[in-house]
Amino acid sequence: MAINKAMKVVLKALSYGDIEVESSRQFANLKSLDPMKLFYKKYNGKIYNEGHEIPVRFYMPDEKSLENGGKGKPVLLFFHGGGWVTESVENYDRVCARMAQDTDHVVVSVEYRLAPEHRFPTGLQDCYAAAKALYSRRIMELDPGRITLAGDSAGGNLCAAVSLMARDREEFAPARQILIYPALNNDYTDHSPYASVKENGQSYLLTAKKMEQYLELYQGSPADRQNPYFAPLCEKDLSRQPRTLILTAEYDPLRDEGEEYGRRLKEAGNQVSVYQVKDALHGFFALGIKYYHVQESFQVINRFLKEE
Repeated sequence: MAINKAMKVVLKALSYGDIEVESSRQFANLKSLDPMKLFYKKYNGKIYNEGHEIPVRFYMPDEKSLENGGKGKPVLLFFHGGGWVTESVENYDRVCARMAQDTDHVVVSVEYRLAPEHRFPTGLQDCYAAAKALYSRRIMELDPGRITLAGDSAGGNLCAAVSLMARDREEFAPARQILIYPALNNDYTDHSPYASVKENGQSYLLTAKKMEQYLELYQGSPADRQNPYFAPLCEKDLSRQPRTLILTAEYDPLRDEGEEYGRRLKEAGNQVSVYQVKDALHGFFALGIKYYHVQESFQVINRFLKEE
C-alpha cells in the first residue's frame, strides 16, 4: 500500500522541528504505557561495565522458557533505537516481547547509557560489555553459536559496531547480526552521497536535520565522525563479519546507507542478505506485530534465523 497524498501531508507536518532532548524523551516514554506488559514473559538482570551496572531484560518466548530460564533456546541480543539519545528497554517492552514470541528466541534487551549525558563511546561500550558477558556465558549457559546480535536504527549502528569491535579485539565472534534500518554513516547534510537522504530527508518523520542533531548529541568530538565504531561505513576493512541480514525501509533517509553497507560486506567476502520493505517508514518496527510491515519483516527474519 503506497503512501497517498493525504498521508504525505500529515507526515510532512509531523516531521517539522528539531530534537529537544527532554521533550523527545517524554514523548518516547509514552510507549511504556502498555496495558499488556503485565502479561509479557520477562525478568530483569544486570551486567557490569567497569563498575557501571547495566540493566538487561530477558524476554521468553513461552511459559516453559520462563520457568527454566530459557534453557535450550537460541538468543537475540537486542540494542534499541532512539538516536542514541531517547528510548529505553521499558519503551521497547512490547517490541521485544513480540520478537521473542515470533522468533521462538530468548530476547535480551540492553539498557545502554544515552547521550548527551554519556557520549560516544559509552553506549557502545555498554553494548559490547553485554555481548561479551553473553558470549562468555556469564549471563546464560548457552552455545555462543546460537546468539544473534540485533538492533534497529541507532541500535543497528551499535550492533554493527559491536561486531567490528569483537573482530578487532578477538574476544568473541558473533555468528549472525540483524541490522534493522541501521544508522551507519556520519553525514546527513547536503554533502551526503546517498539519494535517500535527499529524497526522504524532509517529510517522512525522521529527517536529515534530525539525524545531524542526533550525531551531534552522540559524538564526543567532531573527530568521532571518522571513527568506524561511530559510523561503520567508515571502516575500510569489513572482512570477517557475521552472517548479516539488513532490513531497510523505502521511505527512510537511512535506506541507501544500509544497502551500501550490505554491498560492502558482501564484497569483503561475508554472507549478506538485504531486504527493502516497500512503502515503509523509518521506525516501523516499533508499531506492533499486527502491522503488516512488521509481519513481513518477521517472515524475513525467521527465514534468516533458520538458515545454516
